[in-house]
Amino acid sequence: MVAGWTKHGDGRHLAPGEVVRPDERLSWPRMIGFGAQHVVAMFGATFVFPLVMGLDPNVAIMFSGVATIMFLLIVRGKIPSYLGSSASFVGGVLAIRALYGGDTPAGDAVVTGAILLVGLVLALVGLAIHFVGVQIIHRVFPPVVTGGVVMLIGFGLAYVVADVYWPSDQWIALITMVVTFLIIVAFRGFIGRIGILLGLVIGFVLSWAADRVLGDITAYNAGTGKIDTHPRVNLDAVASADWIGLPNMHLPDIKVSAALLVLPAVIALIAENVGHVKAVGEMTGTDVDPYLGRAIAADGVTTVVATAFGGSPTTTYAENIGVMAATRVYSTAAYYIAAVIAILFGLCPKFGALVAATPNGVLGGITVILYGMIGLLGAKIWIENRVDFSNPVNMVPIGAGIILAIGPVKQMFGSDFALEGIALGTIVVVGGYHLLRVVSRQSGAAETPAEGAGQTREASG
Repeated sequence: MVAGWTKHGDGRHLAPGEVVRPDERLSWPRMIGFGAQHVVAMFGATFVFPLVMGLDPNVAIMFSGVATIMFLLIVRGKIPSYLGSSASFVGGVLAIRALYGGDTPAGDAVVTGAILLVGLVLALVGLAIHFVGVQIIHRVFPPVVTGGVVMLIGFGLAYVVADVYWPSDQWIALITMVVTFLIIVAFRGFIGRIGILLGLVIGFVLSWAADRVLGDITAYNAGTGKIDTHPRVNLDAVASADWIGLPNMHLPDIKVSAALLVLPAVIALIAENVGHVKAVGEMTGTDVDPYLGRAIAADGVTTVVATAFGGSPTTTYAENIGVMAATRVYSTAAYYIAAVIAILFGLCPKFGALVAATPNGVLGGITVILYGMIGLLGAKIWIENRVDFSNPVNMVPIGAGIILAIGPVKQMFGSDFALEGIALGTIVVVGGYHLLRVVSRQSGAAETPAEGAGQTREASG
């Protein structure tokens, strides 16, 4: 169902153990609150990753909303998900810029052209999965691999908390985290379900108050990349931003040689999408297999559309899965609302600047919760499928891939191309599992899956 959501109960309350399913909704004022919470959850990463790649963040924000609407339409409203800026291309983009003009408009065009071609490849892979059958996904991504990918996606983002957000203001981060804990657990109704948003707002206000009472903070500044003295809340960009305006878009420059530098990201994106979709299926208790091909194709199509106008690559967002896990509200209505808000942000630089002014210390307290919950969804997949980790075919590559992601570890391929973090860990999990499975069969090593493991036993060979 794409529209015409059924009201859940009285539209106000959730009984213990109940969830709001994708085709349901609560009252519209509550859904607007959930939509706003999803915008907040995705905003930091969707804004930061384009900056790292040298692309316009306002374009990325606007097209994240467009991409989300397109995704929901393509999957027929069956998979609630937000599409934000992908981090899988960062290493390849830096390599492209080193070879094709650096941080210039010409370099921007080559970067978006290369990513556009990768989006086309991803869309074709999704179409193949949709028409050939989802069994190919089950063979490539059995529960042990899917759970591992979900876990490394969540835990692989830990370095963002540890290296960027938390050091910016340790005490505000700690207070924001604890306040969010208390709101989510102590309040069972609507207040508890928007605990992430409320925690962020409270952290923002505390940061503003700390500036007035304690003065500027001397700590790590993510904007300058070094320790200096700066205010926690800087509203200069808000004051100078226009109320209404189009972001700076550009046309892509297609170069196949440049696309080859980011092509390996397709593997990470496929695994990332499968992991996210499977995680949503686990949370909602629905069979999402018939829509896996559509989801992957949709990610590719939306990446093509976004980069055609100078935007950044898109992907389903782990941060928003964390919000759903915390709120138990999986309504696609919240995502349509979030998408519209994001588009308006893209067209209103002042509001975008206000959200972007959220202190990094506050984001540290929020993201440590969201990323941790995502990682534990991977463990949930393992438990429910009774994955046997006494079998080294399961344990060795999964453990190695998670550590590579958490590091994050960087692997250089020549002087201009590197894989690191989540992308490297995903490739090791998927490739390592299947390599060891072949080696185990050829060596005749006995596998000892857990009793009654069913799907996992078959997947482990």
